[in-house]
Amino acid sequence: MRLGVISDIHANLVALEAVLEDMPPVDRLVCAGDVIGYNPWPAECVDLVRERCSATVEGNHDRNADTPNRYSMNEMAHEGLKLASEELNEGQLEWLRSLPRSVDLADDRVLMVHDHPEHVDQYVRPHSFPKMRPYLDDHDACILGHTHEQHEATIDGRLILNPGSVGQPRDGDPRAAYAVVDTAPDPMTAHLHRVEYDIAAVQAACREAGLPSRTGERLAQGR
Repeated sequence: MRLGVISDIHANLVALEAVLEDMPPVDRLVCAGDVIGYNPWPAECVDLVRERCSATVEGNHDRNADTPNRYSMNEMAHEGLKLASEELNEGQLEWLRSLPRSVDLADDRVLMVHDHPEHVDQYVRPHSFPKMRPYLDDHDACILGHTHEQHEATIDGRLILNPGSVGQPRDGDPRAAYAVVDTAPDPMTAHLHRVEYDIAAVQAACREAGLPSRTGERLAQGR
């Protein structure tokens, strides 16, 4: 089986469409969370992910679609969630509320969760991937998001993957990120991909939506 893996779209429709166009043929498309937040197309991204992804887990922004004030100390996050809370209809909000914290994929061989398997909202950065091995006794692979840093590693025959961020990369590469996992080999293999998209168009849309200037500016920096 070939899994197309996306994460941290953050309401960036232009980047999401570029990723979907660039992605090679896969058997299933899955999303490791944070469909909304920051950027100006929350409703469109929710609809597209619902249509295209066979499994999606809850990200921290998805979980707070109804409660943007929880991010009041972070202007960019707060304003993106406030926009989402205003634009999403009840059906879209209910879908976000229904997202599971984690799912098992590929005949229960792959665990997918947005952050840390046991500690909600904890970042698992690339240097911490070896520490994930104790959580994988029942799985051959773990898919994570949250850090917006694309990375993969095989630890004791277990694949650990962060596909990177579709809509707001933070690893110094402004191109939209995704990955493809081949579950057939032992150990499983991940192929990391990047694709350029029209960042200027997203920046203009951020300004038009009244989002903080830094929201659009950081996209060109991959930070």
